Amino acid sequence: MMFAIFSVILLASLSYLFLRFRALFLKGEPAKEASSEKKKKAYILAAVPVLILGVISAILPYIFIVPVCHLVLFWIFFDVIIFFINKKKKMPFFLSSVLAIAVTIIYMSVAYYLAVHMYKTEYKLSTEKDVAPLRIALISDSHVGACYDGEGFADRIKEIEEQHPDVLMISGDFVDENTKKEDMVICCEALGKMKTTYGVYYVMGNHDVGDKGSRDFTFDDLITELEKNNVHVLLDEVAQIGEDYYIVGRKDKSVVRKPIGELTAPLDKSRYIITLDHQPNDYTAEKEAECDLVLSGHTHGGQMIPIRPLGELFGVNDSTYGKKIKGETTFIVSSGIASWAVPYKTGTISEYCIIDIEKHW
Repeated sequence: MMFAIFSVILLASLSYLFLRFRALFLKGEPAKEASSEKKKKAYILAAVPVLILGVISAILPYIFIVPVCHLVLFWIFFDVIIFFINKKKKMPFFLSSVLAIAVTIIYMSVAYYLAVHMYKTEYKLSTEKDVAPLRIALISDSHVGACYDGEGFADRIKEIEEQHPDVLMISGDFVDENTKKEDMVICCEALGKMKTTYGVYYVMGNHDVGDKGSRDFTFDDLITELEKNNVHVLLDEVAQIGEDYYIVGRKDKSVVRKPIGELTAPLDKSRYIITLDHQPNDYTAEKEAECDLVLSGHTHGGQMIPIRPLGELFGVNDSTYGKKIKGETTFIVSSGIASWAVPYKTGTISEYCIIDIEKHW
């Protein structure tokens, strides 16, 4: 289905680009007024860049289709602007082409940097509960293979370790359908080497299951490798760290799972309850279950403009990014340390979160 959608978008984009390149090589002269020889030459010249873009997009669809689509959008935008300007002052026929290509290169370069560069986002939380201070490092949506390989992930883990977290929490989509087993193993080994007070805790995301795509390992293989490297896998399970904190790890919404209330019912509510839930879609129930903190990912912060405002408009998730407070429950959604499929982000960043919890005095 996705391949069909990408194919239609690509064909429509290439068709438009052919018309614009043809007009460029005709030097602004209407096609119906140009000589047959000039039209033939313009057609051939226009076909060359379009064929090149088409072939590259077919070979590397996730990397090139997005820039091609943005080129079309920017070209249309500048065509419209210059159309109205031309009513008062004649502009060079090539201006919209130059502007569209230049802006696309700059825009997509920034988008690539925002996806592959990892920022640190800090949150400081206080609680009325009598708890010892806790520093959490949160990562989500690494989708290993989309923006970096296993060694790249290991480098990021070393950077996070320098923040001296008490615990590392992974809120799902550690890998996806196209991650290679070799990279997955390297990533798990990096997690096993990370120095923290309480260790590493993982919950599944919808892409971790990997029942589609070309992945050469199963979800069970992933869990085995994580546990071999002393990562605590929580699938509708609860773990206690220290004297004051619970970690409630939920299965992903995409599979059958227990209600959050069932998981928290036997817990001592005087302790601080941290819930890991990949998709931010169950806020009301998690609030009623008396969770103190809920950590999620999944949304990638919207990943690309205008996904975030559209998602919030139609209520796709309870939250797309950042911190929200409902009653006594704090919800944090991370944009993730990478992206899925396309190595681009606009209107958001790739991040890991450092969350400091301490008693309110």
